Amino acid sequence: MLSVEEALEKILSYFDALEPEDELILDALGRVLAEDVRSTIDIPPLDNSAMDGYAVQAQSTEGASSSSPRIIRVIGEVAAGYITKEEVGPGTAIRIMTGAPIPKGADAVVQFEDTDEEKRKSANKPINEIDIMRQARKGLNIRRAGEDISSGSLVLQAVTVLRPQEIGVLASLGREVVSVIRRPVVAILATGDELVDIKESLPPGKIYNSNTYSLAAQVLRYGGVPEILGIARDNIAALTEKIKQARDADMLITSAGVSVGEYDVVKDVLAQLGEVTFWTVRMKPGKPLAFGVLRLGKRKIPHLGLPGNPVSSMIAFEQFARPAILKMLGKKDYTKPVIVAKSEGKIVNNDNRRIFARVIVRKHNHQYFAKLVGPQGSGILTSMALANGLMIVPEDKPAIEAGEEVQVQMLDWNQDL
Repeated sequence: MLSVEEALEKILSYFDALEPEDELILDALGRVLAEDVRSTIDIPPLDNSAMDGYAVQAQSTEGASSSSPRIIRVIGEVAAGYITKEEVGPGTAIRIMTGAPIPKGADAVVQFEDTDEEKRKSANKPINEIDIMRQARKGLNIRRAGEDISSGSLVLQAVTVLRPQEIGVLASLGREVVSVIRRPVVAILATGDELVDIKESLPPGKIYNSNTYSLAAQVLRYGGVPEILGIARDNIAALTEKIKQARDADMLITSAGVSVGEYDVVKDVLAQLGEVTFWTVRMKPGKPLAFGVLRLGKRKIPHLGLPGNPVSSMIAFEQFARPAILKMLGKKDYTKPVIVAKSEGKIVNNDNRRIFARVIVRKHNHQYFAKLVGPQGSGILTSMALANGLMIVPEDKPAIEAGEEVQVQMLDWNQDL
């Protein structure tokens, strides 16, 4: 029986980052940059004002204070996006808005609050001169050209994961398109004569195919592109035809038919189409697992066979398929957030396997607490819907007692946590 870590190591050895593609910057959100991004411009492009105020020569304000202001003649006004032809000299000023280029001759900006502008406006006086009530030093309230980004500099390195702030930086450089690692296409196939698609009515003895949709949603959540192949019936011809439809995918995920010792046409077909090994993994739920490579046309497609029980399928996906998708996306960190919480009840481990128990995590007085959501059967899909974390009971731990600290792998975060 393989440990979770051994199974993951074997699986990840079959995957590498995919090739790059060009994307519009908004479509690149969350993706991994495949190129170094250098700037061809200075940002800001010119010295500009950090405040609404008056552009002056600092020497013209020497000794200025509220009790002894310096009266300076106003010769013009400039707003952001415009350049004035006026030049500031001794004893003169230009009214300037935030972001506007600094006029020639000016070496400081005195903000409105340090002038009598408001008083003059209240008295309906023209702003042809202004009282400066603060001595300004050279460079006051001036943002220098290239202060943020200088032309020719390396701005973003390849392998950077693009967040909203990096998208903003790319836009500031005038980049409409950027090279990123492409998203993996993950084909998803459910197997079993008992399954019915959600678009159909439910005959007696049948169940709806939930695995395809939960797995497709997980693929989407972690950045992949799901390709839904539908349901394969339990006969060699139908299953072979469905699996061959995954020939253009980067990975094939099937659900059901992977239990060791269980007769199933899934195993026969997989053996004909490639090299697939059936494992037992020291985890609960999710013990049966299949992994290998299928030869479809000229391509070799990694295949991950998950258990048929819906909870087992989703948890095995989190531990094995999610890291594979992240690796294909070019990401380096495959771990999920893990916290330490106090168990609110006793959990017994009779199988010497690593238990992933569905829990709800809450925070009280700066301490996390984890409580089982209810029955833990591998077919109780609502236990996943109720949970925001998976409590980890180690293989060698016969029980977790109430009040004992445990690790919890978080499925979700909310504002309360």
